[in-house]
Amino acid sequence: MWPRLASTLKSPSVKRLMKEAAELKDPTDHYHAQPLEDNLFEWHFTVRGPPDSDFDGGVYHGRIVLPPEYPMKPPSIILLTANGRFEVGKKICLSISGHHPETWQPSWSIRTALLAIIGFMPTKGEGAIGSLDYTPEERRALAKKSQDFCCEGCGSAMKDVLLPLNSGSDSSQADQEAKELARQISFKAEVNSSGKTIAESDGNHSFSLNESQDDLPTAFQGATAGTSYGAQNPSGAPLPQATQPAPKNTSMSPRQRRAQQQSQRRSSTSPDMIQGQPPRANHTEHGGSAMLIVILTLALAALIFRRIYLANEYIFDFEL
Repeated sequence: MWPRLASTLKSPSVKRLMKEAAELKDPTDHYHAQPLEDNLFEWHFTVRGPPDSDFDGGVYHGRIVLPPEYPMKPPSIILLTANGRFEVGKKICLSISGHHPETWQPSWSIRTALLAIIGFMPTKGEGAIGSLDYTPEERRALAKKSQDFCCEGCGSAMKDVLLPLNSGSDSSQADQEAKELARQISFKAEVNSSGKTIAESDGNHSFSLNESQDDLPTAFQGATAGTSYGAQNPSGAPLPQATQPAPKNTSMSPRQRRAQQQSQRRSSTSPDMIQGQPPRANHTEHGGSAMLIVILTLALAALIFRRIYLANEYIFDFEL
């Protein structure tokens, strides 16, 4: 059984599947599944239609194709029996199937998939891949007809594959477990599909900070605030920055604290801070002062040179 597995017995996937095959070896009155004799990664399953539904009395057969990375990746589920809820021969879209790897959990198993199929059968298809919305009458007719189905791939006959249905506690527990599992998986899928990023939730990048800041990390709140300001001020005008409160330092003396408070008051009452503008540069004034000093220095040098020249000329005339 399962040839060419001797070299892969150490594989986590093979170990997991062999363990599950041993656990599901004996059929129940609600489900049964086993791998094919020549392929451990393809299973055939049979599930009974949920009671008190349009599928009551039906016995449905299908395939489960598992990826080599199982259980880290989800299986693909294909129904082979006409049922009016899922298309025949097509991979169906469930929160536990390969169409939604983001909702799959490695702790789930093939038994989990079987119970999920039973639990999802009475739900609405809502246009999902591989889903059908037949009328209740058509589904009841297909449920009755499903009992005569025989699988050509594994040779299973629906009349013999499951144990007779009884009204015991085990049967009721399996039905309740299937319903609860379907509800939990469906809820998880809805939560994940609605968990959009901020850019996806609003194409204009304008959103309320009061609704989103509490759920964001501190480092991201600053970026969020900047985006909100940009959306509220399309003109690009500069906005006054809020004065950050000075951190409290209990080790400071009263004199140091008073000096710090006075310094903050002086900086907050300066004209530049009141108008929300940076301090003006005095490059022009400094340049004018330097030029004036140069001119005065040159004028003084010229005056001194002239006095020296006149004095020398006077001495020369006197000697003559």
